[in-house]
Amino acid sequence: IPSPPQQPHPSGMSLWNLVSHMPPEEFSSLSTEFPRSLRCLLAEWLENQPWEFINGSDTFCTSMASRMLSDMLEKLRSAASSDGQQCQILQQVSGIESTFRHDPLRLVAVMRAILEGEKAAVLKRDRHLPLSFHRRQEELKFNVGLQRLQHRVREIQALREEGPGRDGAVESSTAPRELPTLTLEAVKELEVAKQQVLKRIQIWKRQQQLAGNGAIFEENLAPLQKRCEKLVEVYFQLQQQVMAASTELGPELLPRLLERLNEVLSSLVKSSFLVEKQPPQVLKTQTKFQASVRFLLGPQLLKAAPKPYVVRADMVTEKQARELDESTGEIMHNMVALETNPTSGTCCANFKNVLLKKIKRCERKGSESVTEEKCAVLFSTNVALTPSNISIQLQVLSLPIVVIVHGNQDNNAKATVLWDNAFSEIDRVPFVVAERVPWEKMCDTLNLKFMAEVQTTKGLLKEHYFFLAQKIFNDHSARFEDFQSRHVSWAQFNKEILPGRGFTFWQWFDGVLDLTKRCLKSYWSDRLIVGFISKQYVCKLLSAEPDGTFLLRFSDSEIGGVTIAYVIRGKDGSSQVENIQPFSAKDLSIRSLGDRIRDLGQLRNLYPNIPKDQAFGSHYNSEWRAHHRFSRRPWPWTPRCPTARNLPSGPPGKTWHTGGRGPPCPAPLFSLPPQTWSSHPQLTGAPSALPCWCSLEEPHTSPPKPSRAPPMPFYTILHHSFSLQTLHAQPVHARGGLAAAARGSLCGAAG
Repeated sequence: IPSPPQQPHPSGMSLWNLVSHMPPEEFSSLSTEFPRSLRCLLAEWLENQPWEFINGSDTFCTSMASRMLSDMLEKLRSAASSDGQQCQILQQVSGIESTFRHDPLRLVAVMRAILEGEKAAVLKRDRHLPLSFHRRQEELKFNVGLQRLQHRVREIQALREEGPGRDGAVESSTAPRELPTLTLEAVKELEVAKQQVLKRIQIWKRQQQLAGNGAIFEENLAPLQKRCEKLVEVYFQLQQQVMAASTELGPELLPRLLERLNEVLSSLVKSSFLVEKQPPQVLKTQTKFQASVRFLLGPQLLKAAPKPYVVRADMVTEKQARELDESTGEIMHNMVALETNPTSGTCCANFKNVLLKKIKRCERKGSESVTEEKCAVLFSTNVALTPSNISIQLQVLSLPIVVIVHGNQDNNAKATVLWDNAFSEIDRVPFVVAERVPWEKMCDTLNLKFMAEVQTTKGLLKEHYFFLAQKIFNDHSARFEDFQSRHVSWAQFNKEILPGRGFTFWQWFDGVLDLTKRCLKSYWSDRLIVGFISKQYVCKLLSAEPDGTFLLRFSDSEIGGVTIAYVIRGKDGSSQVENIQPFSAKDLSIRSLGDRIRDLGQLRNLYPNIPKDQAFGSHYNSEWRAHHRFSRRPWPWTPRCPTARNLPSGPPGKTWHTGGRGPPCPAPLFSLPPQTWSSHPQLTGAPSALPCWCSLEEPHTSPPKPSRAPPMPFYTILHHSFSLQTLHAQPVHARGGLAAAARGSLCGAAG
């Protein structure tokens, strides 16, 4: 795992924000022709200018350079008016103007060199540039290319209008020769701009797929739609000029140019048909789902359509996705109109009530299971574009989908989707994905998924990756660095059973995800859970610690369990590390982890040395804290263990409700006076004879009103009667429902 950069880059950070904190002497060589004080005044504005992409000396580049010089001088004079050193700045501005007025292209070269030097310094220190800088550069490159194209169209028009046969025009002997050359250059630049748009669309689609694993995704399609529309406008302008210059271009060149232009339009139109809202990637038959497709060029090209076109949705297998010839599943409500919304300026088909009725499986390869079989929804329609009236078939595939018929297939289906989302390549053959991937990439994927599912900003640490590597590779002798060069296979991820277990690596990890998401989010976010650590390593950590030191780890032996390891010392001073029976999500939904830790008297300090009340106090039940301060209201918990029947009976007809999961306890403990507790033989006998205090459950009805003065709360009585520390010696009974959850908490059984 590569070490993090010395100074992390937020996505919105500019280049100047970074270099301004670096030693000025590093950039002394860049300040010979342009003072660094002026670079400071210009700050981010300078980075928002296309210095890097003005790399010619033609009329377009010269006019662009002149405009950028004028904008710079205006910006500097405006900044000088609010600066304390106004005179000095104005002198420098005057020097800039006199130096570059007659050669603005030289200014472009100077500014390009300054930015290149700053980028090199940041790369040398941090090894990468801010993401926002790359995005801005890509945007500038496209905008300059678009402006160059518009300039080319104007040049072609001016040259064509100067040609022979025009009234009042001066004949030019060079016009027939220059017009074809200029037109060819314009078509080539249009193709380059088209490729840039297509690449940006592919990046958007790839980011949408990574978002399926939890990556941050800027899903707004408005900027992409604007790009497509602007480029199509230039296309129609250029096509018009080519048709008008058909005589000058000749019978051989004209058809070739028109063919290339039509290819540009066709590519843009087909690529701008996108799945804006993806169907679920794990889809159960007989289950309704939603999806939507968007045609970015629809508002521009379908204005004159007499009626909305209809988009059809079909389920296709991996093989059919490559051929796009037939469907493999029966989908209900799969025909939706492609409608333009004038208010939002969008053209979409929204599938709101789609139902996959059944699926026809294809032949699987080798040991491939049903949950490894990938399908997709194919959205398709035919449109006639105006004003050219060209008919084009639009087709787009959804992200890969795993179709299941039962909920117990969900876990393995999610593994297939996670692997495909993480490791597929742009422009792949559907739905080919690598069988082996670098462990480093797998770590990034697991971290991304964990943070997204749990909805936490606290990701996995280097130590966690080390434990996960030992687990998936079954190698406890390698060092952390040894795993960095390894590759992990799909089989190791979710086909091979872990040694000594009955589940795969992913099944275990997904159980941890589910448990943490449902019950442990706040504990994980507060870094109270080590979690990903082996039982053996815990023993090494805790064996030398004081009695009662503990930490929390995810269970190795159970899916979706968290256990507590703690130190106990014998009379001879020897230490022993005990592991409490793991708590499941069901256990923790009945009684929270914080309250369980509070109840266990043998737990004192969270490793390395944090008092447990200080670490977990904010996670204790607030009602418990109120009752612990000798509240007058009875505590609404009741024993439901059969042994409780041996306690003294209360008033006739007064019983506690137990939720139907155990026999009702006839002893209304809260109506008993404290002296009854201290004198009862079961409370003064050996620990094994005590009532099973671990069988506690919140009643579904209110407790009976006591006939005497309000008694002490149950936990207060329990606290004064005997120490919870003695309870860890009680035998462990078979787990089952609530009783098992509390046994694990109060009995401290090793697990």
